[in-house]
Amino acid sequence: MSFREWLYFQKSDRIVIVTFLLVILVCVTVFLIFDDGEMYSTSNPDDSISFVSRTQQKRPFYRYYKVEGRKIELFAFDPNTADSTQLLRLGLQPWQVRNIYKYRAMGGVYRKASDFARVYGLTQGQYRALEPYIHIGKDYQPAADLFPKERQKTRDRAHTALMQKMVEYPVKLREGQKMQINTADTSQLMKIPGIGSYYAKEIVRLRDRLGGFYSSAQLKQIEGFPEDALRYVDVDKNEIHKININKLSFSDLRRHPYINYYQARAIDEYKRLHGPLTEINQLRLLKCFSAEDLERLRPYIEIEK
Repeated sequence: MSFREWLYFQKSDRIVIVTFLLVILVCVTVFLIFDDGEMYSTSNPDDSISFVSRTQQKRPFYRYYKVEGRKIELFAFDPNTADSTQLLRLGLQPWQVRNIYKYRAMGGVYRKASDFARVYGLTQGQYRALEPYIHIGKDYQPAADLFPKERQKTRDRAHTALMQKMVEYPVKLREGQKMQINTADTSQLMKIPGIGSYYAKEIVRLRDRLGGFYSSAQLKQIEGFPEDALRYVDVDKNEIHKININKLSFSDLRRHPYINYYQARAIDEYKRLHGPLTEINQLRLLKCFSAEDLERLRPYIEIEK
């Protein structure tokens, strides 16, 4: 159609024709822009024709291959280095392969076979089938494996530190539980809530000087002792070591915490003038002994001639 013939169309016809042509032009333009057509590639002679998206070719990213009618094969592979073709041959879906590539691109590493189970969408059946064929290369193994002796030393040090921590901070007694303080050592005493190494040592020191405890209230003699800890204490009076005052010298009597210098001298003088004591109540005859002193000392005294 010549330009002259075009002029013979009515104006309304020309508008319709132009509008139709513009619609066709827009459709073609949109199709070209959003076309995700496929380009054939026969670079892999072992597989069927592979397809690569033209838009993916233009992007500076990884290419993913979609193999139509592929046959699933099982073979040894390293998930850190296997390419998309190998992963697809193993039966993985294209979107799973993309996730693996993205994980590796972000610095992710599969250090052991079980790490591969984290692949999104991988079923237990797929993992069990692939697990025997997963072989992690040495380059992706932990560097500590190069020095097994050093790693063992590190573990030993960690174990020693843990045991030391357990000694320093032992598991404490629960409410209702009690500790026998006349036989417990310092590590056991530290299990009492509120008792640390200092108070544990002070308890043992006072117990050795007395010969044992007959009441938990005696622990209050330790300066600053936490009274809340008393409810976790049990006392076995049969474990008290008694002293025979008839056979002890003045210096020996002085060593007991409940006998002071003047009381020890009075006992020693009484024995020299009247002979051995026959009962503890004879100490009441001595002015330096009060009734309270006598009751406090009574559990530790035995009379033998």
